[in-house]
Formats: sequence, C-alpha cells, structure tokens
Amino acid sequence: MEAKAVARYLRVSPRKARLVADTVRGKPVSEAIYTLSFTPRKAARLIKKVLESAVANADQNPSIDVDTLYVKQILVDQGPQLKRWRPRAMGRAYGIRHRLSHITVVLDEA
Repeated sequence: MEAKAVARYLRVSPRKARLVADTVRGKPVSEAIYTLSFTPRKAARLIKKVLESAVANADQNPSIDVDTLYVKQILVDQGPQLKRWRPRAMGRAYGIRHRLSHITVVLDEA
C-alpha cells in the first residue's frame, strides 16, 4: 500500500529543491526525517513537512505499518513563476522570476 502527500506553490526553486530531494530518495522514513532535520537548506524544511504529512496519511490506513515505510518517490515539479521588475539605471527595468515548486512524496512499505 502506498501513501502520498502533495504540497503545491512552494516558494523555492525546483532546482534547489531537487538537490535536497535526491538525498532522501529510497531511504527509510525515519532516516529521511533525521537527514532533513540537519540539512541547512530551506527546501529541506519544506520537504520534511510534506514527508511528515505523507506519514500521517499512511497512519490513517490501518493496513499500513508506519514503521516499515520508505520513500518510494519524491517529485519536484516546477510551478508557475512570479514575474517582478527591478529598476535599473537610465530608466530600464530588469525582470526577476520567482520560481515556485510542487513537491510530491510517495511512501511504500518495505
């Protein structure tokens, strides 16, 4: 049985979030939460929150043993971009793109 959690429109770029997601993919849940707790990146805090949500979702199903769960899949997809302008010299403006992410965590029993 699988358990899944999705967080959408997170204010972290997908490229930075994928670096953190790659460190916990395939690990047992307890080890993944421990690793994310001591990773000094903003994306680690966000992924940990989604991972804990997936564990809580799995806990609602009585046929799933929470102690045997592992991270089967972590997807970090790109969301929409917030487009902003920064004023520059001589009346010009440079564009700033704030990238958003959609993070999906799928857990499965070992």
